[in-house]
Amino acid sequence: MYHLPPVHVNEVSLIFTVTDKHGRYIPNLSQSDFALLDDQRAPAKVNSFHQQINLPLRVGILIDTSSSIRSRFQFEQQSATDFLLQVLRSKNDRAFVMGFDETPTVVTDWTNDQDALEAGVEKLSPGGGTALFDALYTACQDKLLTSRGPEPERKAIILISDGNDDVSHVYLPEAIKECERAETIIYAISTNWTPSRGEGDKVLTQLAEETGGEVFFPPSVEDMATSFKDIEEELRSQYALVYTPADFKADGSFRTIYLYCYDRRYHVRARRGYFAPRQ
Repeated sequence: MYHLPPVHVNEVSLIFTVTDKHGRYIPNLSQSDFALLDDQRAPAKVNSFHQQINLPLRVGILIDTSSSIRSRFQFEQQSATDFLLQVLRSKNDRAFVMGFDETPTVVTDWTNDQDALEAGVEKLSPGGGTALFDALYTACQDKLLTSRGPEPERKAIILISDGNDDVSHVYLPEAIKECERAETIIYAISTNWTPSRGEGDKVLTQLAEETGGEVFFPPSVEDMATSFKDIEEELRSQYALVYTPADFKADGSFRTIYLYCYDRRYHVRARRGYFAPRQ
């Protein structure tokens, strides 16, 4: 496993996934297999390119505890606990657990203590409305934006929800923007077990797609564990590219990223942009 060097203020660290049309991960690709545009221009310089990187994980588990998910809540808790036991392998990995109904509540702060994380998940209980966007905004602003250190990190939110928001104070675009500021990928697991995809599922899809993550629609609550396993595999099967953008300005503006593989049989999933730091 390769450890990335520290990222400087005028460099961008981009972590991405490559799959075929069946969702299988594609290993052993090289930098020359990809084309990259930053703010519609090729980067001034690609500083490093690696696959199967060993970055420290920073994972937020966000669990919908609103009354609408009461009947399947115990399964959600067990699946989330099993995931944390599997995914936090290194002493450098950290996770936090947040439940949300009408307000977000951090029940376990950043730690790699498995017992503390499990206790936090078990402490949650369902009831109330659903402030999904508030929870995402708060998680990114208070937890993931502030976790930035000198070394690159792989930051992700695992969101377990039906995607229906009825009481948030912030709107969907604001929540997405805060995730982009925090350079955080969203993996969403839908708790809508009906065959038809509703408005909440569209929200989860948008959150995942715009941050470079993925949405999962397990057919039943018992199948949630498979979705968690897929997320775990993806977190260990990614590429990392560090580059210096052309015409970079540390002005806080949003810069778009367009990355694709020359072999069009393969699909690249990456965040769609980032906010340049301010001087």
